[in-house]
Amino acid sequence: MAGFVLAIDQGTTSSRAILFDGNLNPVASAQQEFRQIFPSSGLVEHDAEDIWESVLTTSRTALMKGGRKPSAIGITNQRETVVIWDRETGKPIHNAIVWQDRRTAPICAQLREAGHEPMISAKTGLLLDPYFSATKIAWMLDHVPGARAKAEAGKLACGTIDTFLIWRLTGGKVHATDATNASRTMLMDIRAGGWDDELLRLFGIPRALLPAIRDCAGDFGETDAELFGEAIPIRGVAGDQQAALIGQACFLPGMMKSTYGTGCFALLNTGTEAVPSKNRLLTTIAYQFKGERSYALEGSIFIAGAAVQWLRDGLGIIGKASETGALAEAADDAQDVVLVPAFVGLGAPYWDAEARGAIYGLTRNSGPREFARAALESVAFQTADLLAAMRADWSGHGAATVLRVDGGMTASDWTMQRLADTLGAPVDRPKVLETTALGAAYLAGFAIGLFAPPAEFAKNWALERRFMPAMAQSERERRLGLWKDAVSRTLSAR
Repeated sequence: MAGFVLAIDQGTTSSRAILFDGNLNPVASAQQEFRQIFPSSGLVEHDAEDIWESVLTTSRTALMKGGRKPSAIGITNQRETVVIWDRETGKPIHNAIVWQDRRTAPICAQLREAGHEPMISAKTGLLLDPYFSATKIAWMLDHVPGARAKAEAGKLACGTIDTFLIWRLTGGKVHATDATNASRTMLMDIRAGGWDDELLRLFGIPRALLPAIRDCAGDFGETDAELFGEAIPIRGVAGDQQAALIGQACFLPGMMKSTYGTGCFALLNTGTEAVPSKNRLLTTIAYQFKGERSYALEGSIFIAGAAVQWLRDGLGIIGKASETGALAEAADDAQDVVLVPAFVGLGAPYWDAEARGAIYGLTRNSGPREFARAALESVAFQTADLLAAMRADWSGHGAATVLRVDGGMTASDWTMQRLADTLGAPVDRPKVLETTALGAAYLAGFAIGLFAPPAEFAKNWALERRFMPAMAQSERERRLGLWKDAVSRTLSAR
C-alpha cells in the first residue's frame, strides 16, 4: 500500500522514531538516550525538555533517512510519568516525575489508612501506589511555589508524556491524551470513560489542569509545519504496553502478551468487560476505538532485563547481555540458586514496595554461570506468578491462549525455552519484535484508512518461533516451589 507512518516511541531511557511503509515494514529509524535524574534515594526524574529534544531529533533523523513524508504520526510512551507546564510559555514547572519514583509513598499510605483504596480500585482498576500519576501531580502542586493557585486559575496544563509531546508538536493547540494513558493516572473512571470528580477532589487536582480524553485511533491535531517542513496529522496514541498489545494483534478476549524490557508487563485482553482482579492485578483499558473501550488485566514485574544489567554493571560478571544465555546453559544442574530480584520492591501480585533483592542456595561452587541462570529464571518465575493470577481472575470466562512475547530479552532462545518450561505452556515469538512502535504506527494508519481494521490486521501477525515446554512436570513443580519459598523468605525478612 502507498503511504508511510512515523511512530514515535518515547521510552523510559531513550526515544526512538521509526518510519513504517504501507505494509508496516520499518523503513528507517533513529534512537537517542536521554539523562536520568536521581535527586535522592527512591526519586526518579526526567527533564521534559530533554525528552522533547530527543523526540524531535530522532523524528527528523528517521524522516531524513527514509526520504519520505509520512501521512500520519503515531505516539507511544512510557506510562504514568507526568509533567505540568505553563500554558502560556509551554515550559515545565518541574522535572517530569517518572513512573519508578517512590516519593509519594507516604501520601498513598495515608489514603490507604483513611480507607480510600476500595473506592479508588473500584473506579480506576488500580491499586493505591506511587507508581501511578495522581499522587505525583498532587505532590508538584503542593511543592512548587505558586503551582496550586496557577492550576486553579487555569494557567497550567498537565499530562503524561504523550500529552506533553502532543502539546509541543501542535504548537500548544491541542491538550489531549488517549484512553489508555488516562487509565493509568488514577483519576479516570475506566467504566464511565472520563475524569472522575470524586477522585479529583480526593487528590486535590483541578479539572482544568487535565487534557481531553480521546480514542487511541483519533484526531490529536497536526504538527506545527515548521517542525518537519509541513503539517503532519497525529492520529494514533497509546501507552507503551497497550501499544505492544495492539502490535501483537491481541484483539480477542483471552489473548495475552508479555513484553520483556527493563521490567516486564503482561496483559490479558478481557474484551468489553472490565474484570475486577481478586489476585492483586490491575484492571486497565486495553484500547478504545470509536468510543468503545476494551479492557485488560495487567501484571507488572519491575525487574526483568534490569537483572541482566545488574550482572553486567553491578557484578561485572558479563560484558554484554547476550552472554547470559550461554552461561545459563552451562550452569551446574545440581545447584538450586534462586534470585529474587526485588531491587526496587516486588510488583504484581505481591506489591511490596519495601521488599529488597535476595539470592538463595549459594555454595562454594556457585559462580557466574549459576548467577546468570538465576537472573534469567527469575523472569520466568515472576511471569509464572502473573499468569497464575491472570488465569485465576479469568476463570469462567474461557481459556487463555498462547502467550505472545516481545522485547529485548526475547532474542535469547535459552530464556524463551526456560519461560515455556516454567509456565508449562507454549510461548510464541513473532517475526516483528518492535511491537510497541508497530502498535503506534498501526493506530495512526488505521485512523486515516491506510491500514485495515483490527480483525484484518491480526491476520498478518507472523510467528518466528514457538517454544514448547519440554521440562518434566515434577521438575517444574519442584523449581516453582523453590521460587515460592525464596519469595516467602524475602518478604518475611524485614
